Amino acid sequence: MNRTDRLYALVEELRAVAPRPRSARWLASRFEVSTRTVERDIGALQESGVPIYAEPGRTGGYCLDKAHTMPPVNLTAAEAVAMALALRHLDGTPFRAEGRSALRKLVAAMRQEDAAMARDLAASIHLLGDGPIPPMPQVLGIRRVLRIRYADRDGTVTRREIEPLGYVGKPDHWYLIAWCRLRKAIRAFRTDRIASFSVTAEVAPLRRLRPEDLDIPYGDAEPLTLAG
Repeated sequence: MNRTDRLYALVEELRAVAPRPRSARWLASRFEVSTRTVERDIGALQESGVPIYAEPGRTGGYCLDKAHTMPPVNLTAAEAVAMALALRHLDGTPFRAEGRSALRKLVAAMRQEDAAMARDLAASIHLLGDGPIPPMPQVLGIRRVLRIRYADRDGTVTRREIEPLGYVGKPDHWYLIAWCRLRKAIRAFRTDRIASFSVTAEVAPLRRLRPEDLDIPYGDAEPLTLAG
C-alpha cells in the first residue's frame, strides 16, 4: 500500500471506530509499517485539517472527531477530478491553499474505492500551459472501448474504435490519448473534433501510457493531483 492510500485508509479506520481510540502500535500492525511511520502520517493528516487528536493514558491512542467529519461522500471519480481542475482557477488568488485543503477533505470523505478510482483518473490527466482549461470533454473517465466519428484538420470524418489511455489539457483544447485500432498505434484525438461517440461493453485492455507517448517535451506536462 502506498502512502496516499494508507492516509485515506487511516482516516477510514479511525472513522469506523470513533470516538474510540486506536493506538499507534495497533495502527502500525494493521498497516504493516512502523509506529514512527504512523505518527508521521497522523501528523500529515492533522496538518491538512483532518480532526484527529491524541487521547492520553494506557488505553489511549488516536481518535477522529466524528462531529467534525463527513460521512462517506458519494462523489464519482469524474466529479472529484472536475473539482481538482476547477481549483486551478484559484492559482494566484488568496484562496488557493484553502481550496486545496477543502479538496483533500472531500477526497478523504469519499468511499475508499471511489477515491482510488479518482486518483487513478487524475494520474491519467496531464496539463500543459498556465492558461485556463476549457470544459472537460464528455469522454473523460470512460474506461471502455469507444466507437467514434472523428474529423481531421481537413474535415474528413473517419470511424474508429479506440482504447482510452489518458488526457492532455491545453489552454485551448483537450486531447484524448488512445490506442487507435484503425491505425494500430497510439493517437491523440482533439476532443472537439469527435463528432459523436458510443461506449461499448468491452473494457479497454490495460496499456501503459509512457511520457514519450504523449508526444510532448518530457517534464512539460503537469500531472493533475488530488492531493493539493
